[in-house]
Amino acid sequence: MSTPSGAAAVPRIPEAVHRRRWAILVVLMFSLLIVVLDNSILNVAVKTIATPEPVGIGATQSELEWAINSYTLVFAGLLFTAGLLGDRIGRKKVLLFGILVFGVGSALAAMSGSPTELIAYRAVMGFGAAFVMPATLAVLMNVFERDEQPKAIGIWVGGVGLAIAIGPVTGGILLEHFWWGSIFLVNVPIVIIALIAMILLVPDSKDPNPGRIDPLGVVLSVVGLVLLVYGIIRGGELADFTAASVLLPLLGGLVVLVAFVLYEKRSSHPAIDISYFKKPAFSAAVAAIALVFFALMGVTFFAAFYLQSVRGYSALEAGLLIVPLAVAQMVFAPRARLVVDRFGARAVCTAGMLLIAAGLSAFAFFDASTPVWVLEVVFFAQGAGMAHIMPPVTVAVMHALPREKAGSGSAVTNTFRQVGGALGVAVLGSLLSTRYRSQIEGHLEVLPSGAREAAGESIEATLGVAEKLGPAGKALIGPAHEAFLHAMHLTALSAAAVALIGAVVVALFLPGRPKAEQEDESERVVTGAGR
Repeated sequence: MSTPSGAAAVPRIPEAVHRRRWAILVVLMFSLLIVVLDNSILNVAVKTIATPEPVGIGATQSELEWAINSYTLVFAGLLFTAGLLGDRIGRKKVLLFGILVFGVGSALAAMSGSPTELIAYRAVMGFGAAFVMPATLAVLMNVFERDEQPKAIGIWVGGVGLAIAIGPVTGGILLEHFWWGSIFLVNVPIVIIALIAMILLVPDSKDPNPGRIDPLGVVLSVVGLVLLVYGIIRGGELADFTAASVLLPLLGGLVVLVAFVLYEKRSSHPAIDISYFKKPAFSAAVAAIALVFFALMGVTFFAAFYLQSVRGYSALEAGLLIVPLAVAQMVFAPRARLVVDRFGARAVCTAGMLLIAAGLSAFAFFDASTPVWVLEVVFFAQGAGMAHIMPPVTVAVMHALPREKAGSGSAVTNTFRQVGGALGVAVLGSLLSTRYRSQIEGHLEVLPSGAREAAGESIEATLGVAEKLGPAGKALIGPAHEAFLHAMHLTALSAAAVALIGAVVVALFLPGRPKAEQEDESERVVTGAGR
């Protein structure tokens, strides 16, 4: 008996690829590991990098933010082009290229002699990562059939949790035994293994009817984002958001981003198809991704200073304390599809957002003596919340697009994730810096006028000055801790408010229970009524 469509009788995935799909997923997760691992390592190392030479390179708080944001902004700005190139010339090719560039950038970052060099080489790493992240998800969508994709995506998201777990611990071990550059150099052997495994196992795929590349759209997005985030960071540095050097880049960034959206709507070959956003589920999913990472990346940034500068934990101990967050993701993300099948994406993601908001709010009550088990419970709850948000929203985005546009869909998902994270670090980092400065200023009057400005920039700067002053500087330690805790409390509540906005967005616009289940229930009702 023939099928209505000839295509329905033909397997969508070649049998040879289908048989090794799980091995391919392992390779893709390994590739993803190097991209995520590096950021999680860097979060633990910020205190060490901020320390003056020879231990670190004396990076200021704004330089630390740019060491994170230079990577993230280049990554986010190039994701559109990377996704389109993958769809056009082959996802395996761009994946291999991206991993190679990332490895070279890692080796260069390890040898950085100044914060400026580190920022530049982190940008090179972001360039490579832009070609890795969308390709891994695009390949996944092309080696798994649709019914297995939610499970595979859950495992893929769980791989992020694995990287988050390994990163801080690995970073802590390296920082205790080697110099700070080792946190980047460790990527090189991982890159070599990933390249070999990818050449041997991963199949190539591409869009049979690709569109043209949109370089102008990419340039507009990069320029707009850089101006916007620079303005926010500058505002935090000056503790004054009305200064011309803050307002001009802020307004310029907004104007360029508006121009980007208008250009994309009229372009015949847009970098991002704006019509996708007319679908409420698609828009809510990408908004949820951005809001989750806005809140969590900003908190992760200041949590490192809280654990190390205020609580006095070493880099390794701080890394181990964050492990529950990652373990929760590894445990729950691969199983999130089962909860979604039962309750629907709307209910599951709303509950996940509320759990994250509760975890962030808890930071507003932490002080220098909060029991460790409380920290662990909060980190675990945040990880569980993320594990029940990221898989369903990623599935929602990817299933909204045809399979041949998997690279573009993955680029959209990861762009909003990276932009959300970058803005989280910038906005919440600026808020933290501004609040800290206002709280500590009154205690810095004992310092020479030339040293006050630098000492008030961050808790690390204040503690560094206190250490140089010897016994006389001990009077600054208590006020520095107190000022940081006040700043952290305000920042945590702000992050929690962002997570609550995310809960409202997903509650209003994500779909409810799966249609198939609703139809089955309807059929049972009709059948029962017919009897």
